[in-house]
Amino acid sequence: MVLLQRRAAALFLFAFIFLMPVSYAHSREKTDIKTLVIVSHPYPERSVLTKGLQEAAESLEGVTVRNLETLYGYDTHRINGDAERKMMREHRRVVFIFPTHWFNITPMMKAWLNETWGSVGPGLWQGKEMFIVSTAAGGSSTYGPDGRIGVSLADVFLPMKASALHAGMTWLPPLVFESASSDRLPSYQLNL
Repeated sequence: MVLLQRRAAALFLFAFIFLMPVSYAHSREKTDIKTLVIVSHPYPERSVLTKGLQEAAESLEGVTVRNLETLYGYDTHRINGDAERKMMREHRRVVFIFPTHWFNITPMMKAWLNETWGSVGPGLWQGKEMFIVSTAAGGSSTYGPDGRIGVSLADVFLPMKASALHAGMTWLPPLVFESASSDRLPSYQLNL
């Protein structure tokens, strides 16, 4: 039952967010935007939400999924920057899916950005869109103005926004889930 709920919620999430145009509020038509999904989880054997979102993405037309740990293990030196830049050029929207890892993206995702975007000049990804989907075990006691760190979970990703804007991309507001747990996944779709 949990697996079925996870897949249904993840499919709904991807269909609603990733396949709709940026102006989805004005249009309910399917978009032809090719989407590149970069997935990373530092402990894949513990992954529930990330794995569920990846499975849903893999079943959708026009979506290419690249799981960094599956492709490269944990060896940051194996990341093929040329191949990854080619993938970036072939897609108009890039979606990063990962658990928040010490108030940041995962180590492999950071290495991927270094190898793929390391020599990116201003405007190289002009016209492309960046979207972040992240989960975090911490909730309001950690994030937000009254939390321990004093900033929202979405604000933790300000460096990603700066990277997107530097590269000429459109920054789409992150979709973040605090106090994330597999039994709450069906309720996440109500937050859309």
